[in-house]
Amino acid sequence: MQAFKYLFVILTLSLSPSCGEESDTVPPVINLVEPENEDLLHIGGDVHFEMELSDNEGLKSYKVEIHNNFDGHGHETAVRSTDGDAVTVPFAFNKSWDVSGQKNASIHHHEIIIPADATPGHYHFMVYCTDEAGNESHAVCEVELSHEAGEEHDD
Repeated sequence: MQAFKYLFVILTLSLSPSCGEESDTVPPVINLVEPENEDLLHIGGDVHFEMELSDNEGLKSYKVEIHNNFDGHGHETAVRSTDGDAVTVPFAFNKSWDVSGQKNASIHHHEIIIPADATPGHYHFMVYCTDEAGNESHAVCEVELSHEAGEEHDD
């Protein structure tokens, strides 16, 4: 009987979660301020990028991915095309930044440059954020690359 009690205690302790070992399952929060959905972005200029990130435990990184939406949403690689007399290239961007050690981060920069030979049209602007526990969230907006877009920024 005594052996049964010890076995019961050992099993109970091994199956119950320990204090302080709760895993973080809450994904980070992304508040994408700029660009906004349906914004026109100037070909040959930079992107005014602004957002707020937060997490209940701690942020790790964020990534921006921009790809064309010429076919209504495909993610395949597009070929070079002609825009009038000029040869253009569908714009693609993919870069990550480290924000480790922060629970909140205000992001504002102009590091994303749209080349002068980028193909005008509709693109997906996607932001991913990962926290220290590996939880991920994302925000998506549709933007349009254009030669006629304004180059004004609210810095």
